[in-house]
Amino acid sequence: MKHFFSTKVRVVLVVALLLSAGLAVLTSLTGVTVGDLAVKGVLTPLRAGVSQLTDQAEKLYDYMFRYEALAAENEALKSQLAEIQDAARDAASIARENERLRALLDLKRDNPDYKWVDGYIISRSSVDWTNTLTLACGTNNGVAPGMCAITAYGEVVGLVTEAGSNYCVVKTVLDSSLKINATIQSTGSSSGHGGLVQGAYTANHAGKLQMDHLPSSAIIRNNDTVVTTGSTVYPRGLLLGRVIDAGFTDTGVAKFALLQPAADISTLEQVFILTAFDSE
Repeated sequence: MKHFFSTKVRVVLVVALLLSAGLAVLTSLTGVTVGDLAVKGVLTPLRAGVSQLTDQAEKLYDYMFRYEALAAENEALKSQLAEIQDAARDAASIARENERLRALLDLKRDNPDYKWVDGYIISRSSVDWTNTLTLACGTNNGVAPGMCAITAYGEVVGLVTEAGSNYCVVKTVLDSSLKINATIQSTGSSSGHGGLVQGAYTANHAGKLQMDHLPSSAIIRNNDTVVTTGSTVYPRGLLLGRVIDAGFTDTGVAKFALLQPAADISTLEQVFILTAFDSE
C-alpha cells in the first residue's frame, strides 16, 4: 500500500487540500462563496461589454445630434448667402441701369432729335454666322422693322428685322448678312475713307466686324474709330467699332480692316430702338 499513491497524485491531493482550505478561509472572512466568484467571473466581462456599447451609443447619438445641428446651420448659412447674393445682384443691376440712364442723358443732350423705345433682351440666338436678339418691345410701343438698335452710349447693336405687338427681333452687327455703310474717322494720319462693315465671316475672326471695300491707298491704324456714314436707317456718327488689324484683300486691289465691335453684344441687357431722328 505504501506505493499506492504516486508522487504526482500526492501533489495533486496536497494542492486540492490547500485550495479547499483557502476557499473556506476566504468564505468565512468575506462571505463570498465559490459560486459567487464564478458568477462574477462571467458577468464582469459582460458588464464591461455592455458599458462599452453604451458609451459608443452615447457617442453616436452626440455625433448625430451635432451633425443635424451643423446641417441646419449649413442650410441657414446657404440661405443667408443666397439672400446676400440676390441683394448684390439687384444692387449691381440698379447701378448698371443708373449708368445707362446717365449715358442716355448725354446721348439726348448731344442728339436732341433722337427718339427711342427701350427694350430688355429676352432671348438670344447665334447660329453659324447669324446673330439675333429678341427684345420685350414691339409695335405697341412704336417699333417697326427697319429701325436701328443702339446702346445707351450710341453704339450700333443692329437692325430690327421683325416686330410683333410686344416683341421685336434685332439682327446684330455680328450677323454677316447685315451690312452698314461706315467711315474711318479721320484723326491726323488716318485716311477717313469709307467702306462697308459687316460681321466677320471667317472662323478665326468670330465676334469681330470686318470693314471691306477700302481703297488700297487708305491709311489705317489700330484703334482708329469706325462710325456710321449716315442714312435714313442709321444716323451719322454712331459707333461701330475700333480697328484692331488691317491688310490687303486676296486680289491686292483693296484693303480691309478688322474691328472690335463697340457694343458688347454678349453682355447687353437693354437695347434702345431709334423710332425717329433727323437724317442728313
